[in-house]
Amino acid sequence: MAASAVPSSPPGPDDADTSADGRLRQALGRVTVVRGTALGGGLYNSARLLELDDGRRLVLKTAPPADAPALTHERGLLGTEALFHRLAAGAGARVPTVLHHEPAGPGVPSEWLLLSYLDGTTWADARERLTPADHAVLRRRLGAILARVASVTGPAYGYPRRCPGLSAADWPSAFTAMLRAVLDDASRFGVALPAPAESLAELPVRFGHRLAEVRRPALVHFDAWEGNIVLGRAPNGVREGSGEVADTGVWRLNGLIDGERAFFGDPLAELVGLDPLGAAEDDAGLLAGYRSVAPGLAVDGGARVRLALYRVYLALVMRVESVPRSYGGDFAAWLDTWSADRVAEQLAVLDALER
Repeated sequence: MAASAVPSSPPGPDDADTSADGRLRQALGRVTVVRGTALGGGLYNSARLLELDDGRRLVLKTAPPADAPALTHERGLLGTEALFHRLAAGAGARVPTVLHHEPAGPGVPSEWLLLSYLDGTTWADARERLTPADHAVLRRRLGAILARVASVTGPAYGYPRRCPGLSAADWPSAFTAMLRAVLDDASRFGVALPAPAESLAELPVRFGHRLAEVRRPALVHFDAWEGNIVLGRAPNGVREGSGEVADTGVWRLNGLIDGERAFFGDPLAELVGLDPLGAAEDDAGLLAGYRSVAPGLAVDGGARVRLALYRVYLALVMRVESVPRSYGGDFAAWLDTWSADRVAEQLAVLDALER
């Protein structure tokens, strides 16, 4: 795990560190936190970097109280993250190691998760220091890593945690439930939609034959944007864990973090989550890296329909979550405008593809 670090103030033990001490003892036995640092960047769960007296650095993530306002699919997100990291690690992706997960329950008002810390800096923070050549090579390698993640097959389609009605035996049914849940959330939180709810709810029916082209519930991170990718420096010629020689010069991919938004479904949805503002399917290097692991990835007519559907879904999620998160100011105004424009744009794409 890596994110922007904001030192605790004042330094030294505080209430957060006292709570962390208790949780670490529960998970690891007798350990002592010598420094706690709040990690920024998250918009739902809180995260804290814990430095122990034995030299280890760990990340403690804590969910809001179980009764806090949330979207339907957001219950048990840290359990989803723990599952994602375990499955992705088994597929050969670099991710934090899961040390302990504690669901909310009697005596546990908030779910929490203990992870190893991934050294490095996020791609977002390093962006200005990357050359075009660095960027191209890293995008290719990212494609290969996401293909490894997608090689994992889930037991059903949809969200993996106990979200009533948000998983199914086929992708059309699961995606229909996912989309309609966020529309219900919009109604519950009083969020104005950028298009009539009825027409949005019918999208999976109109394009059900395209959704039915997905025949395997692949693991999808769905939030692999640059803020959730950790980079590190490596001199030329250093061999990475896979045995291949790193060809990125000083930069390499240290791993993926924050897998809490993961689901099982169409691997193409990953292209939407990693580039929510753009069109990752137009990135030849990224696709080449992906196809080096999974040659069968195709971006044909059916795929473009599905990509548009997933872009509508993500824009709606981002729009609706602004109310329970209490976003404000310029960011809230930008999100309101952007999400409306994005939905309108993608509905036009779907209309054109349907002809």
